[in-house]
Amino acid sequence: MTSNNERFWEHKRLDEMTPGEWESLCDGCAKCCLHKLEDEDTGEVFYTKIVCQYMSDDCRCTEYQLRNKLVPNCVWLDPGKVEEFQWLPSTCAYRLISENKPLEDWHPLISGSSSSVHEAGISIKNRALNERFVHEDGYQEHIIHWVE
Repeated sequence: MTSNNERFWEHKRLDEMTPGEWESLCDGCAKCCLHKLEDEDTGEVFYTKIVCQYMSDDCRCTEYQLRNKLVPNCVWLDPGKVEEFQWLPSTCAYRLISENKPLEDWHPLISGSSSSVHEAGISIKNRALNERFVHEDGYQEHIIHWVE
């Protein structure tokens, strides 16, 4: 359990956080690494259950430091672009903090356990398909509507 004086997310804006604090906000759900489809007419974003080829079974990027070189369209969250975070899952700490909402009890910064996100059923663990096994033309068949 985190003490009040360590709860930096409660008194800092995203753009005030250190790189370490910023990185620690990631709960490891890996939903942001799912392929998304956007309706060109409405701008609505639909998540698929298809995940980047560099996602490990424990929901971590195996090429984190090189991800933007290996996957040029990989989204790099930037504290200077908080207004764009509405596409993130409603459970995402970056989105929650940008909307002045509290972190969920299962978030590792609250629970003290990196596995709590998986135990709570929030992550993509055992629920996603690697992009290597799905043809791009078939992505629409894999649109998901997970309850969060």
